[in-house]
Amino acid sequence: MKDISLQPYNTFGLDVKANYFLEFTSLEELKFGLNWSKDNSVENFILGGGSNILLTTDLDFLVMKNSLSGIGQIKEDKEHVWVKAQGGEIWHDFVMYCIDQGWGGIENLSLIPGSVGAAPMQNIGAYGVEIKDVFDSLEALNIETEQTEVFEAKACQFGYRESVFKRALKGKYVITSMTLKLSKQPRISVSYGAIEEVLKSHDITEPTIKDVSNAVIEIRQSKLPDPTKIGNSGSFFKNPVIPENQFEQLKIKHPNIPSYSQSSGDVKVPAGWLIDQAGWKGYRRGDIGVHDKQALVLVNHGGGNGSEIRQLSEDIKASIKEQFGITLETEVNLY
Repeated sequence: MKDISLQPYNTFGLDVKANYFLEFTSLEELKFGLNWSKDNSVENFILGGGSNILLTTDLDFLVMKNSLSGIGQIKEDKEHVWVKAQGGEIWHDFVMYCIDQGWGGIENLSLIPGSVGAAPMQNIGAYGVEIKDVFDSLEALNIETEQTEVFEAKACQFGYRESVFKRALKGKYVITSMTLKLSKQPRISVSYGAIEEVLKSHDITEPTIKDVSNAVIEIRQSKLPDPTKIGNSGSFFKNPVIPENQFEQLKIKHPNIPSYSQSSGDVKVPAGWLIDQAGWKGYRRGDIGVHDKQALVLVNHGGGNGSEIRQLSEDIKASIKEQFGITLETEVNLY
């Protein structure tokens, strides 16, 4: 297909066009698209759930939407189960499937938008849990050789919202599936954020993984806007990690600054708090702005464009640098 609007395929709801578009549901269709792009000297662009991208211009590419589907158990032992999901599966649906089977480890990652294939690329995380904590391996198609390769955790080089697929191997592979090692006797993690508080409000003292998932969903829905109602990509910025001595200096001027100590000795500071303190929460500039309940979220009220959102993000970063001496990094991929 030619000249296709990507508005339905990105959660910011931006009406950016792709010169060429292909939705693939099999490796054969993926390889067909890759070969077509090579034969016609057209760059390819792999699109997952469209929830972690900001499109600032029309794309002179072959945009290929990953719609590979399927979930299955690979193996198990007394304590764990290895479950494999195809890259085009909706992440939240996959989480719900695992919870229904009684498999624990990703319940804290409920309601994160996007696809399974994008999850390891971003090393998605929330409420004290990251993909790397339960990751076993992934399969990825090498775009150059068209061979499927297996990557275990070490090869993925996971970091905070980072992996090798966002750095050295960016644009060189298509993640086609991921296998996670989940627990049959889950350890419940409720200490991060407001999970404990929400459980207490429902008189739940011995929570199941389903209870934790429900609490996370309740928290996310109370703070984060629904992309089907107002365009957004969730958290736009990463929470900065700074040296302890820098944090202690900040604490002198801002005694109420929240923080999370890291095993490295550094300190993680919530970006949302910084943006809120700088006066950006609820800010609006024409059709774009900052969400009024969560300052980490930039929004498209309808009619905004990617360049305007990008400029707003740069203005926010400059403001935080000036006021706190901290350089914010975007979590969203910019194109």
